[in-house]
Amino acid sequence: MIRSKDIAEHYIWGEGCDGWKLVNDPDISIIHEKMPAGTCETRHYHETARQFFFILSGTVELEIDGVTSSISQQEGMEVHAGTPHQIFNRSHEEAEFLVISSPRSAGDRIELP
Repeated sequence: MIRSKDIAEHYIWGEGCDGWKLVNDPDISIIHEKMPAGTCETRHYHETARQFFFILSGTVELEIDGVTSSISQQEGMEVHAGTPHQIFNRSHEEAEFLVISSPRSAGDRIELP
C-alpha cells in the first residue's frame, strides 16, 4: 500500500504544527511532521517507545537529556526510551521530518516541566 501525507490521518499539535500518521501499528509508528519557524514541542519522555527523528527539510534542534544538537536535512538522531527530549524549530523556515517510534508512542508520553 502506498502511503503519503495527502491521504494519511492528520492532526495538529503544539503551536500550529502538523502530523500525518503514515504507519500507526502497535509495534511501530511513522509520522510525517511539519513545524513552522519558531515553534517547539513540550519536553517529555516515553516509557517504552524508542524514537528516530529524520529531517526531510529545514533544520531543527533536538535536545536529548540536556544536550542540544542541530540536525539538518538528510540527518537523523535516535532517542532511547525513558530519555527526556524536546524538538525546536528556531530557524526562519518550516521544517519537515519523520518520527519513527517502536513501539508506537501513543499513550506512552510523560510530560516534563
